[in-house]
Amino acid sequence: MNIMGLQKLTLLDFPGKMACTVFTGGCNFRCPFCHNAALVIGPEYVPLMTEDEFFAFLNKRFGVLDGVCITGGEPTLQPDLEDFIRKIKAIGYSVKLDTNGFLPDKLIDLVNKKLVDYVAMDIKSSPSGYGRATGIRNFNIAPIQRSINFLMSGAVDFEFRTTVVRELHSENDIQDIGDWIKGDHKYYLQGFEDSGNLINDGLHGYSENEMKSLLNLLKNRIPNAEIRGL
Repeated sequence: MNIMGLQKLTLLDFPGKMACTVFTGGCNFRCPFCHNAALVIGPEYVPLMTEDEFFAFLNKRFGVLDGVCITGGEPTLQPDLEDFIRKIKAIGYSVKLDTNGFLPDKLIDLVNKKLVDYVAMDIKSSPSGYGRATGIRNFNIAPIQRSINFLMSGAVDFEFRTTVVRELHSENDIQDIGDWIKGDHKYYLQGFEDSGNLINDGLHGYSENEMKSLLNLLKNRIPNAEIRGL
């Protein structure tokens, strides 16, 4: 497994769990606002953590932690992701998977095998804005639609989330997202902050009041929508 980082404790990333977060390298998107740019465009330069080191940590912390968040990069690109999750589950941990949703077959397979307890899928933008938000021209939205349909079928507990960037997301984009996933039970607008490790510079977030206005645009489409990260 391509392990490129470990956050030893998070109380926010996995709802209802005290968890750690493991970072995988590599991604098929080039989102300008990605805050883990080194894991996306230069993973070969990021020091690796061995599986032995990681599982020694998990075994030591079992009973204190009860969940593992797997994020990236894009974890579903990892060829040994299933085996990695099986080892985590064998210890007794719950697993949360962060994904961009572009590999629905992998996502569906993991969920159907009961290997994932919670999924957080990024909705990068409205369908028409996906290419701009992912840095990919002529973006094929079909895999994203399939992942959305699968998660909204109720196969696993999940959330959708959108990191909102002034230069990339308009009011129309937010409204279109609301129409796209109308009726979703758990959706978050996330405030953007410059981590200093972005793929593109010159990006800005919306103010707190502006984010609240964007949230109001969603309320008749996704009543449970919330703001996260302000």
